[in-house]
Amino acid sequence: MIVESGALSALPGIRHGFGTRMGGVSGGLYASLNCGVGSRDDQRDVAENRARLAKRLGAAPDTLVTPYQTHSAHAVTVENPWARGDAPKADGVVTARSGIAIAVSTADCVPVLFADCEAKIVGAAHAGWRGALAGVLEAVLEAMEDLGADRARISAAIGPAISRQAYEVGDEFEARFLAGDKTSARFFERESQNSRPHFDLTGYVAARLRAAGTGTVDDVKLCTYGDRDRFFSYRRSCHNGEADYGRQISAIMIP
Repeated sequence: MIVESGALSALPGIRHGFGTRMGGVSGGLYASLNCGVGSRDDQRDVAENRARLAKRLGAAPDTLVTPYQTHSAHAVTVENPWARGDAPKADGVVTARSGIAIAVSTADCVPVLFADCEAKIVGAAHAGWRGALAGVLEAVLEAMEDLGADRARISAAIGPAISRQAYEVGDEFEARFLAGDKTSARFFERESQNSRPHFDLTGYVAARLRAAGTGTVDDVKLCTYGDRDRFFSYRRSCHNGEADYGRQISAIMIP
């Protein structure tokens, strides 16, 4: 049902998990642990799947919270769980409250989970290319610091996401990154001079985290596109002409 980071698993007083598509009740395209409230899946099944993942972490179903994601660089602090209709627009969440499982939803974008176990502060980021480029990772680090965390103590874990081999992009996409930072060229690779570039999104995220002074950066190195049995993938669903796709969620909490 979940994948864990070795770096986060080693921290006392922290529970976390990168969700997979396994162990739920959904069928068809959504089989089986679809936790995406934005999908066209039966929302009763989605609620049950989210409850199962919450239970796996040791949280009550109504304390598992995800934001309304917009590929932004905005992070919010969670003081109390919210109802689905009250979810704030954000792509980063942080909390110092025990018992609240903060989470993000992905299906190729990079989920990043953060923890300062000494300060008992955790965070989560949905880092698609837009959010990562705009600064969502740094926004989460800053929001954690506002609560009393020290980024030199923070461990950040990069979860399952699309790999460079599966992430072909256009020249204009590459140009957008190079316009802001020429050193971003190292995250693009071509098989030949005339081929389209492939983008290393997880490598880019890891580099941003390290440049921001994050204490530990871990990567589970799992590709959502290539592992159909374990993960949902937006790009794979598009390539296969499927009508919709499921989402996995990645969560972290202070028990």
